[in-house]
Parts: sequence; structure tokens; C-alpha cells
Amino acid sequence: MLFKHQYYCFIAGLPDFSFDTMKLPFTVEEFKRTLDEELKPDDKRLLSKYFLKYDNDNLLYLLKNKDAELNPMGSISREEIQETIGRIKEDLPVKNKKIPAFHEKFIRAWLDEEAQAENKLWDDLMASLYMDYGTEVKNSLMSRWFELNLNIGNLLSAIYARKYGLDVARVVVGHNPVAQLIRENANARDFGLSQELEIFDAVVRLSEETDIYERERKMDKFRWDWLEENTVFDYFNIEYIFAYLCKLQMLERWVKLNAEEGERVFRELIAGLKGDVKMPEE
Repeated sequence: MLFKHQYYCFIAGLPDFSFDTMKLPFTVEEFKRTLDEELKPDDKRLLSKYFLKYDNDNLLYLLKNKDAELNPMGSISREEIQETIGRIKEDLPVKNKKIPAFHEKFIRAWLDEEAQAENKLWDDLMASLYMDYGTEVKNSLMSRWFELNLNIGNLLSAIYARKYGLDVARVVVGHNPVAQLIRENANARDFGLSQELEIFDAVVRLSEETDIYERERKMDKFRWDWLEENTVFDYFNIEYIFAYLCKLQMLERWVKLNAEEGERVFRELIAGLKGDVKMPEE
């Protein structure tokens, strides 16, 4: 069994908050800076895998526009991204250990003329590569968190795709067993998941909430409760800190998000699923 670092003083000093808290104790960006100062190197490397989602966005921004403004939450610099792109263009090995292998894979796909001609859904490809990467992280809580969100996202995407007459298999990302089942059973009423996925009934029930704002909020509460249940015996370790970070991100989202913005975000999500298909006015 691997020894886990304990952060007694740091965790004891963290302010408590609940899902219904209306004020942030600090921003995610501020908390990330604190973690950079407080965590041991191996735990910092572990959380850096989670924060790669900001680097994913930055890579996409720079591939689309070399002068794009980058998200400061990313840990890979503009110069490092540009150097990586340049080395791959010249068919040279990428030596920077901060660059994950799936970034290399994505850049190679982006630079492939045939892939560009196919008009690939680049955001979906990045999400798929990142989720596959996340589910393989060598930390049980983090890998299961990635898998939970992958499964929730894929099931919801499949439900909404079917509702609007879209290709179910096309909206599924990642290659875990649940993603494969949805692709193979796209025409089945339950996508082949009712007996295979523990959260199936709960997610389907939440998807039927007609109020968009409430639906999204209840889905985040479901995630929040999952974190609580899966860290019952974690008190002063990196798992507690990771769960705290995930809950802080959800809280930050809802503190910033009002009902009108919530509906806009949801509409954008549906628009991303349907591509050019005309969505019913309802």
C-alpha cells in the first residue's frame, strides 16, 4: 500500500461550505494557487492531471488562433504549446514531460489533412481523449470521478440525441464499457445500461426534469452527494482535497450562474449536440 501524505493543518484550516452556500470562500483559481504552495510534489502532479482540462482548452484556442488569449488556469505555457506543435509539424519527438500523450495525438489529428477534410468535431475528440486519459489516472477517487462524469455526460447526450432525432453514437465520447454499450445499443430503449450502470435510473429521472435550471442544479447535487459518499473515510489526505476542489468548482459555477444564464448554457450544449440539425422551438 502506498503511503499517503496527510495535510492536517491545511485541511483543518479550510472553510466549510455546503451545496446551498451563496458566497464563495475563495475562487478555484485562488485555491489552485494555494495548492501549488501546500501540496507535496507527487500530489501536485496528481492534481495537475485534473487541471489539464484548462490546458485542453488552451491547446484548442492556439490551434485555431495563434494569438488567442489563454486561460490562466492552464499550467502549460503558450511557448510550450507552440513548441510542441512545431516539433510535431517537423516530426520530432516531444520531450517536454508536461505535455500529455493525448495532446500529441490530438495535434497530429489536427494537422492531418484528411481529418480536417472530414470536418471532425474537435471539441468532442478532445473530450474523448481527455476522458479516456482521466479514467486511467492512478488514483481511485479521481479515476472514478472521471468515469462518473463520462457516464453521466454520455447517458444524457444519448437521451437528448434520441429526443431530437440525432445520431446517438455520434454524440458519445470516450471508450469505457458504458460508452461502448451505448454505441452498440443505440436503438435499445435503455441503451443496454439499465442492468449495467448503477446510476442509470437516477440520471434518467433527473433528465426528465422540465425546468432547465433545476435539471442542471439537481445534476450537480447528484455529483456533490457522490463525492460526499465516496470520501466518508477521507479526512486529511489528497482525496479530501480533490473532493473539496470539485465541490468548490460546482459552488463557483452556481454562485456565478443565474437562471437566465443557465438556460443559455443548456441551449448551447444542445446546439453542440445537434450540429446543423434544426431544434424544435420547445
